[in-house]
Amino acid sequence: MKYLFSLLFIGLSFCGSSNAQVLVSKIDSTLKNGKVGYHVICKNKNIDRNELLIRPVGFESGAREADFMIQGRVTKAQIDDLNNDGYPDLVLYIYSDSNAIFGSVYALISSGNKSMIPCALPDAMMDGKINTGYKGHDEFSLLEGYLMKKFPIYKPGDDKNKPTGGTRSVLYKMVPDNGGFKFSLIRANDSPNSN
Repeated sequence: MKYLFSLLFIGLSFCGSSNAQVLVSKIDSTLKNGKVGYHVICKNKNIDRNELLIRPVGFESGAREADFMIQGRVTKAQIDDLNNDGYPDLVLYIYSDSNAIFGSVYALISSGNKSMIPCALPDAMMDGKINTGYKGHDEFSLLEGYLMKKFPIYKPGDDKNKPTGGTRSVLYKMVPDNGGFKFSLIRANDSPNSN
């Protein structure tokens, strides 16, 4: 019993640490819509530098895989038709810090299942429409071809673990941009804390 209590205490003390690193497992997944999709591999070992390998599945024979280094860790991969052309696109959620606070999205858009076109979500810190009160803690989801980003809003003087400004939800749509694609902000809504 004494041993069990000691283990419980040690476990709780680790949970209480605000500087604890979030563990992110290796990603080695194949995501498909019908016969077409992507095989994603990322070891997620080092926050500063990780190799990301993406192999197209079911694409035409000339489609090439993408193999490059990223800063951060891939926490999740999904597919959806972001540009509404009937072909599945790959969406990767990447966090650039060891506590998984500052997130971004990297997408590979299928060009008729012949090739993949890269696209990244703009940095929220650089967007004057949404950066007021932004300090990370990003959450992402896909909504029928749209990307939703949510994060808590910090007011001046808020403790880093206690934002009091409510939540901001930002909706993005994929749009054509100079032969490629970009995430375009459709709308941002702030909702108060539910207290």
